[in-house]
Amino acid sequence: MSDMTFEKAMEELEEVVKKLESGVINLDESIKLYQRGLDLYGYCYEKLQEAEKLVVKINGEKTGE
Repeated sequence: MSDMTFEKAMEELEEVVKKLESGVINLDESIKLYQRGLDLYGYCYEKLQEAEKLVVKINGEKTGE
């Protein structure tokens, strides 16, 4: 998943949520999708944390902190 962009991961996560909410897939597929969703969520969260740290660093450099 490390070669996936944040935007691509979010798109896939949205699709996973839609499929889970539809209620038309069987239990086994739902469990697989749920796990994939958790993985995608974790990846996106990590990317956002990295971006936040970078923004804080850039802002600190601009203000001389």
